[in-house]
Amino acid sequence: MSGHSKWATIRRKKGALDAKRGKIFTRLIREITIAARQGGGDPDGNPRLRLAIDNAKAANMPADNIERAIKKATGELEGSQISELTYEGYGPGGAALLVEVATDNKNRTVAEIRHIFGKGNGNMGETGSVAWMFERKGVITVKRNGKSEDEMMEIVLDAGAEDLQTEEEFFVVTTSLESFELVRKILIEKKYNVENASLQWVAKNHLSLNGDNAEKMMKLIELLEECDDVQNVFTNADFVD
Repeated sequence: MSGHSKWATIRRKKGALDAKRGKIFTRLIREITIAARQGGGDPDGNPRLRLAIDNAKAANMPADNIERAIKKATGELEGSQISELTYEGYGPGGAALLVEVATDNKNRTVAEIRHIFGKGNGNMGETGSVAWMFERKGVITVKRNGKSEDEMMEIVLDAGAEDLQTEEEFFVVTTSLESFELVRKILIEKKYNVENASLQWVAKNHLSLNGDNAEKMMKLIELLEECDDVQNVFTNADFVD
């Protein structure tokens, strides 16, 4: 089906490193907290919370950490209020960036994000300046474990998926928002090894970067991801070299 994205592979490797460093736990805890605060602490009635818990378990997060995050969100334990925000901008070479944050201090976070854009040879934009270049999609990463592309394609297309990318070690399944939970559920029921499932901003078209612009863009993304308040960074950049 669709072509291979070098940036998707880079993100996956960076995600594995983040997990080893323990950084992934912080992001997962924030996602659980926000989901529980918005939709309640019962995962059976809160699909976003159920997904966040499943991802936390897949990352081997202790059950006590998950329960504590839910209780803080629902007021059973004391905790700070976390807000979700999305910032937009451009990086080197004109590539677009969407930055999702979770913060307990909006003024601090916007100042830090603006500083990072400037430091990384980018420009922070107004709301809506680049969001139109992206679509909200479900993205499910599945370990291949010897499974064939034809077998996987038949399963996910029958379940309502939109796209399948095949890599050396992974399948990457893209779905609409409406089909996301059903596709994820079917893959789990069929005992596929779902490494990660999340809602992401997927670029409608990619902008190829190489040389100096590619290096600067990757450095900017790295700086953004190192910010404690940043949950996710999405770009329409793809890296030729």
